[in-house]
Amino acid sequence: MPDSTVHLSSVAGSQLLDSTGERLGRVDDVVARLDTGDGLPPVIGLKARIGGRELFVPINRVEQLGPYAVQTATTKLDLAQFERRPGEVLLRADVLDRSMINVDTARLVTAHEVELVRDDGTWRVAGIDPSIRPRLWRFLPRRFRGHDTEHRQFVAWTDMEPFVGHVPTSRLKLASRRLARLHPAQIADLVEAASHEEGEEILEALAQDKELEADVFEELDDEHQVEFLRERSDKEAAAVLARMEPDDAADLLLELEQERRLPILNQLPPAKQVKIRKLLGFNPSTAGGMMNPDFVSVGSDATVEQAIQRVRGSALGAQQVSTVCVLEVDGKLVGAISLADLLRADGAQKVVSLTDTSLPCVPADADLPDVARVMADYNLVAIPVLDGDGRVAGLIAVDDVLELLIPEEWRWRAGAARG
Repeated sequence: MPDSTVHLSSVAGSQLLDSTGERLGRVDDVVARLDTGDGLPPVIGLKARIGGRELFVPINRVEQLGPYAVQTATTKLDLAQFERRPGEVLLRADVLDRSMINVDTARLVTAHEVELVRDDGTWRVAGIDPSIRPRLWRFLPRRFRGHDTEHRQFVAWTDMEPFVGHVPTSRLKLASRRLARLHPAQIADLVEAASHEEGEEILEALAQDKELEADVFEELDDEHQVEFLRERSDKEAAAVLARMEPDDAADLLLELEQERRLPILNQLPPAKQVKIRKLLGFNPSTAGGMMNPDFVSVGSDATVEQAIQRVRGSALGAQQVSTVCVLEVDGKLVGAISLADLLRADGAQKVVSLTDTSLPCVPADADLPDVARVMADYNLVAIPVLDGDGRVAGLIAVDDVLELLIPEEWRWRAGAARG
């Protein structure tokens, strides 16, 4: 149990007293270090105004920290001019009333109050209260303020990630290892709900994990994809597109300004360029425009074990490997087999004996309603797309169809990600 608990709003702005109770000045802010690793950040001192000067009061010179007054341990203070050092954060100026990420719930919340605790003689930042109640208390005279602990909405600091990009001397970054716990769609929700600067800070943190950054870009809506690529160079934009699925990269490329499309496309790896150029030749709302040209296939003479090994060696997503295409030597489709059927079959059995030749496929020029209807009728999670010669050109996953079918008014992402 902590020795004592105080709230930031009861400390910042309060009187600074010496050990005899004489007034020295006023406490402007509480200084903490957030770059000490996991756990609760330590409070290292106070920013105080004494005799018209901004001074730093080390926390070890403080005998009593609030509520409503701060008392030092001596009558004489040899204090240095306040100067913010790298890694130091002013809780009132940099955290209070600002957005933070609740990593536990994948929502943005506002820190309307910051709670400090003293544990084993050390003051630390314990958490925040995102409810509006503490902010209303601050409009009352200090002597009438109170904190209703019974109805507070305390969120532990260990569940939070603060935005610190606005802090002039801070070297802190959002912890990508903590954001990585979230699904890319949840992170995209946070980016869309945040301000542009906060969204940039999230994406900068993700830049340490290039694959995750690309996954998040795939989940962003068109408007935000363009917004965050607009400020990047063509080379940087190409680096993001290179890690995205070809169909998603092609869709995003079409959303960019026309004069940027070719320069960015030309900086992609040759193999990726070929796939994207092929997709760009189709109407985005047809099967050819929706398909992913990457899929798993085996020859008609392959065994079940060989097909399973092909799936294991693939880096494609779960839906793309859920259906394995069986091809003739000339690339024409014999049929398809589900991964579930492969896993249930004997390893030595030929895949052609298990192949469902009646499994439907669609031509590249099939429109969205036709694709959706066929996939719904046959309960498919993926469907092959054939070119004009009857060869498999790609695979459409059900999530690509759903994304196009969901009405725009259903996309309440920004509201859902903000507390």
